[in-house]
Amino acid sequence: MPSAEDTSVHQELSVVPPTRQDEIAAAGSELIGGPAGRWARFGTGPLTPVRVIVLVMIGMFALGMVQKIPCYDWAWFRGTSSQYTHACYSDIPHLFVGRGFADGLVPYADRLSGDMAYLEYPVLTGLFMQIASWLTLTSSSDPVQQREQMYWMVNAGLLMICAVILVVCVARTHRRRPWDALLVALAPALALTATINWDLLAVALTAAAMLMWSRGRNLAFGILIGLATAAKLYPVLLLGPLLVLCWRAGKWRAYGAALFGAAAAWLLVNLPVMVYAPEGWKKFYTFSQERQIDYGSFWLVITQRTGRPIDIGTVNTASVLLMIVLCAGIAGLALTARHRPRFAQLAFLVVAAFILTNKVYSPQYVLWLIPLAALARPRWRDFLVWQACEVMYFLGIWFYLAYTTSGDKHQGLPQEGYQVAVALHLLGTLYLCALVVRDILMPEKDPVRRDGSDDPSGGVLDGAPDRVALAQVHTHPAPHAEPAVEGPRVEWGASGREDSR
Repeated sequence: MPSAEDTSVHQELSVVPPTRQDEIAAAGSELIGGPAGRWARFGTGPLTPVRVIVLVMIGMFALGMVQKIPCYDWAWFRGTSSQYTHACYSDIPHLFVGRGFADGLVPYADRLSGDMAYLEYPVLTGLFMQIASWLTLTSSSDPVQQREQMYWMVNAGLLMICAVILVVCVARTHRRRPWDALLVALAPALALTATINWDLLAVALTAAAMLMWSRGRNLAFGILIGLATAAKLYPVLLLGPLLVLCWRAGKWRAYGAALFGAAAAWLLVNLPVMVYAPEGWKKFYTFSQERQIDYGSFWLVITQRTGRPIDIGTVNTASVLLMIVLCAGIAGLALTARHRPRFAQLAFLVVAAFILTNKVYSPQYVLWLIPLAALARPRWRDFLVWQACEVMYFLGIWFYLAYTTSGDKHQGLPQEGYQVAVALHLLGTLYLCALVVRDILMPEKDPVRRDGSDDPSGGVLDGAPDRVALAQVHTHPAPHAEPAVEGPRVEWGASGREDSR
């Protein structure tokens, strides 16, 4: 049996302290006493890394709710531009009335009045919205404003639970790097966008799925990806990079279990609605196809700069072709890289490609990328540069809408300024993508692989030999591996060299 001293040493070696490897984290830690010292003990006492991160997440989420107070008090209910000038817009209170929840209508089954005939959200998100309406403890005789406020508050509480699940899953995905989840908890864009819409439900399910894959629970991963796809479309994209990685490693049985679980879970959730209310069920898909060019996309900038509208059919086709080209490039990168990329790296690149080529970019879509970025490129400097770009876009979209809805007052950001905000969003995302690609091509630059790790979130892929690769390098265990490091260790050519870039 190991002694208490051996156990302490094991704990210190098994957890990567970011303040010893990241200069930005070290500088930020001065607020709470400075970087961890040589005698620091990790994972002991009541304040474990996961618990600290959860507390930070709750605090940041609460700050995001505080930021919505001007709208909660009055701006949602008095005109249009006030909620934009205060940058506190949310779909949640408006759709409580606009999608029939205030009137007790059944999503997908009951036809709505107005331009939208049925609820335009996937089934699991619709169920989330319905449950929140049941938990809104008001009566039909109460003022509409009071009911909308309560509905937003109930949804905020449920979404906070999703946010906590999210950071717990991210903290546990890379066993030795729980503190990387602090990037998610402290992300300013998450606090600002968490209660705009219901995206956090799909984001939390996706994070839970990646945790399951990292633990080798392939069927559970598939089930959670299927449920996440039933809440938002983007999680299904993760099956693409996983296919390429499993192909390269020859892990077909694991991928088959994941694919089966995803298909079964998605079908189980969707089939009852498909049968009972087919017109309402397909509204999400028809709406996505028919939706015009919208805010945040480079397509909108093109139309604004040229003054010429683009046919929506052309945009749909071009977006799909661009996405196919980018995915083919990512697959080629995965197959030709000298070392097999990590799952989180390819997942980030694929979702980023979808965001960059899409015809709309709502501010809350940044939530899709935040946990993937923390797992793919856990460096504070790069993460904060990207987050600064996203915060600028968050302000840009609302101030632009304030400008367009304030009549002759023109309060807010004119069209040219908004185009700069869109460009910042695009450039910030491309910047992070470029760094992830560099890490794939030069693993010694990858913060996760600095200690000789292969793919801590890769599950069955972690340390697996390649079966198919166009430029293959066999990995070998490091000669003096630390006993506390779980999983295989690899010599990356710059192993052991300090590199914080």
